[in-house]
This record gives sequence, C-alpha cells and structure tokens, in this order.
Amino acid sequence: MSKIKICGLKTFEDIDAVNSYMPDYAGFVLVPGRTRDISHEHAAALKKRLSKDIPAVGVFVNERRDVIAGLLERGVIDMAQLHGQETEADVRWLKERTGKPVVKAVSVKSADDVERWRHSAADFLLADNGAGGSGQTFDWSLMFDITSDGLPPLFLAGGININNLEAALALKPYAVDISGGVETDGHKNPALIRDVINKVRRFDNDDR
Repeated sequence: MSKIKICGLKTFEDIDAVNSYMPDYAGFVLVPGRTRDISHEHAAALKKRLSKDIPAVGVFVNERRDVIAGLLERGVIDMAQLHGQETEADVRWLKERTGKPVVKAVSVKSADDVERWRHSAADFLLADNGAGGSGQTFDWSLMFDITSDGLPPLFLAGGININNLEAALALKPYAVDISGGVETDGHKNPALIRDVINKVRRFDNDDR
C-alpha cells in the first residue's frame, strides 16, 4: 500500500489543502534559488498550521548538516530529505545527532545508482531524475532491476501526475512524491491534490 507525499508547499492555502485531504507527508523545499524555495522562518509558520498527523519533510541540497539538525531539533521539520552529494557519513551524523528520519535522494541513471545505497543508514531512499524538482521522469523500467532486500523503503519521484500515477503505483514504491503534478500555473491546485490522494487510496484498495 503506497503512501503519498505532496512537496513544494509554499502558502497557508497549500497547508489548508493538505490538511483537508491528508497526504502521508508534506514537503518544504529549503534550497535557495529553487522555484519552490521558502525561508526557514516561513517553513516554521507553515509547520504550525500543518496537521500534527502529517510529518513535514525538509528538502535540502548540500546544506550544512548543523543547519539541518537545528531545524529538526526545533521541530520546524520532522524529517530531512537530502538531495545533493551528501554522503553516508552525513546521513549517519544527522541520525545520531537528532534521532529523526532521513531520506536520501538518488539520481537514477542505472540500477547501480540505487544499489550503492543498499544497507544505508537512511530511513528511506528517493528515486528521482537529476537534482529533483525538474518535473521529468526517469526510466522507471530500471526499477525492475532493483531488489528490495536490504534496501531502505523507496519513494518514487520525478514528473508524477494524475495521468501517470497508476503506472508509478504499479511499481509498488513505499511512497510517491508529487509536486509540480498538483500545480496549475505554478501554484498548488487543491482539486489536483484531492484527486491524486484519492487515486492513491483507491489504487491501494483495488489492488488488495
């Protein structure tokens, strides 16, 4: 039964939408210069409005690990998603320092890109195309070459939308991660958020 993360939340209206439809995770992009980037202060304000039943995931690219740890320890975010060239040592340091879950994103060009994170201390891996946020899918057929033994649970990201969501779910990832796929003209669309969440839940029910 796959879970769903709605990422790139920026406004209080975005928070109200996810509170209404209850995805499993909500994502804040904390990467200066990115389209969906928000400040740490704004993330803290959004987190206060977010349902306590939805974990907030902070997305980072090569951020200083003490900065990430501080946000985790202050409760601005509940999980860290590392989307840069962070190492296994960085993952272990954050987990030992904070005790909070860590997601390591992997740019998938071949099955070997995921394979090298087998037995990682990361709580989850996230398979994506490039550095994330591109809105482009990678070759999902590569996922058939990856066995789950010893592999952290896998988020599937990159260009997922209402039209290809069933194909993504058919790969049985731990979760799907959607951002641009629930936007209209660069803004989160509550109706699309509702529709993709409902589709994930229905797919799970139909698949049993």
